[in-house]
Amino acid sequence: MSLLEIKNLHAEVEGKKILNGLTLTIEKGQVAAIMGPNGSGKSTLAYVLAGKPGYEVTEGEVLLDGENILDMGADERAAKGVFLAFQYPVEVPGVATMTFLRTALNAQRKTRSEGELSTPEFMKLVRETAGQLGIGQDMLRRAVNVGFSGGEKKRNEIMQMAILQPRLAVLDETDSGLDIDALKIVADGVNRLRSPERSMIVITHYQRLLNYIVPDVVHVLAKGRVVKSGGKELALALEAEGYAQYVGEAA
Repeated sequence: MSLLEIKNLHAEVEGKKILNGLTLTIEKGQVAAIMGPNGSGKSTLAYVLAGKPGYEVTEGEVLLDGENILDMGADERAAKGVFLAFQYPVEVPGVATMTFLRTALNAQRKTRSEGELSTPEFMKLVRETAGQLGIGQDMLRRAVNVGFSGGEKKRNEIMQMAILQPRLAVLDETDSGLDIDALKIVADGVNRLRSPERSMIVITHYQRLLNYIVPDVVHVLAKGRVVKSGGKELALALEAEGYAQYVGEAA
């Protein structure tokens, strides 16, 4: 059963067309890797799904559980269970990580007509999740991502994902800037979140990440649409052969 259906999606940024009739289905519980050369539309797809301002959809629809999310604001999409892990996580000076997490979680619970977590319940959840990701108490007390290394920022985002428990997690080049140890920690955190009810879109340039987060399916983007889909072996073929043949096909 599909969780996400993207139908004939066209999108542009500052008048430049990036997505050109992208059609894609993500099954419930599936981990789908999105690969493609620079400029193929991978990050644009992530931002359009999350509802980032400045990305104008000119045609098509995006259905989450059969409901078109393009009519919703970013906060509504988040409450429906859409989560975006950024390639370059933003810093939020003056807002402690714990405060940020609790506010985000309780906002989502309120939207779903669920009660707020008590302070002891919330602290227990955060401490357990942080411990699994090698995040120390000092990081939790600091402002969100301020002064964090690249690896710390990525682990912090995976912690957010683990606490918010999204239905659809979109990871935009999560491996960017990570050394192998940080990559393993982040990948382990992602793998812990695999669930029959949760789907993930893993956007990456490189096979390296997919050694640790093994996808169920790989989709190749070129010039704003899907030009090839296959199993995890497709990523290995791309590593060996590059994208030239698919760019040619998309032209």
